[in-house]
Amino acid sequence: MEEIMGARIKELIARYPEVGAVLNDFGVACVTCAVGTCLLKDILNIHRLSPDDEQKMMTRIAGIIYPGRNIVVPLRKSEPAEKAPALSYSPPVQRLVDEHKVIKRLLGVLPAMLADLDLKTEQGRKLALDSVDFIRSFADKYHHAKEEDLLFKYFDENLDILKVMHSDHETGRAHVRAVVKAVEDRNTEEAVTHLKAYRELLTEHIRKEDEVLYPWLDRQLTDSQVGRLFTAFGEVDERFADTRLRCENTVATLEHRFSNSRPAEAK
Repeated sequence: MEEIMGARIKELIARYPEVGAVLNDFGVACVTCAVGTCLLKDILNIHRLSPDDEQKMMTRIAGIIYPGRNIVVPLRKSEPAEKAPALSYSPPVQRLVDEHKVIKRLLGVLPAMLADLDLKTEQGRKLALDSVDFIRSFADKYHHAKEEDLLFKYFDENLDILKVMHSDHETGRAHVRAVVKAVEDRNTEEAVTHLKAYRELLTEHIRKEDEVLYPWLDRQLTDSQVGRLFTAFGEVDERFADTRLRCENTVATLEHRFSNSRPAEAK
C-alpha cells in the first residue's frame, strides 16, 4: 500500500484508468486536474474523506492495481460519533466565499446573454465588454489578487493544489483576452466560445476552492495569520469599494435584463 500512497496521481490514472473513475465516485476530481502531480496520500489529506469512504475508495483502488490479491485497507481511526463537519471558514476566507457568490451570479446569467449575442451590434459589443470588465475588475484584479497576493503567500506556492489554482487563473485570463479580440473582430462565435469556456472553468474552479482548497488552507493557518489576513483583506476591500459597487451593479443589471430568459440550468 505504501507504493500506492506515494504514487503521483496522474501517473496512476494513466496506468490504471479505472482509478480515475473510482476517484470521481468519491468526489475527487483528479481526472480533469490541469497539473495532477499530487501524490495519492496528499489527496487523501486535502480532501478529508470520512474514514469509511477513505477505506472503501482505497480498497477499490487496491483491487484495480493488485487484481486477485486480498488487500486489507485498515479503517482510519476516528471518534465513534464523528460526522463529516459542515463547511465553515475563517472570517477572511468567508469573504472569498462570499465573493464567489457574486461571480456565480455572472456565470448564471451568461447562458441567456450568449444565446442571442451579436457583436455586429453596438448593444452586443457592450454586453460582451461589460462581462469582460466584471471578470477583469472583480473576479481577477480584486478577488484573485486577494488569493494570489495575500492568502497563497502563507503557503509554499510549489504545492500542487496551488499550481492548479494559478493555472486556472491564467487559463481564465487567456479566455478573456480572446473575448476582447473577438469583440474587436466582430466575431460573435469566437466570443461565445470563450465566454462559455470561461463559465465552465470558473464553475469548477469555484467548487474546488469552496469545497477543497479553502477548508484545507484554513486548517493550516494560525490564529495570528487569520488575523493578519482579515486586516489585509479589509484594506483591499476599502481600496476596491467603488469597483465592487460598479461590478455588483453590472451583475444586477444583467440579471434584471435576462432573468425571464435564463435557461433552467442557470437559475
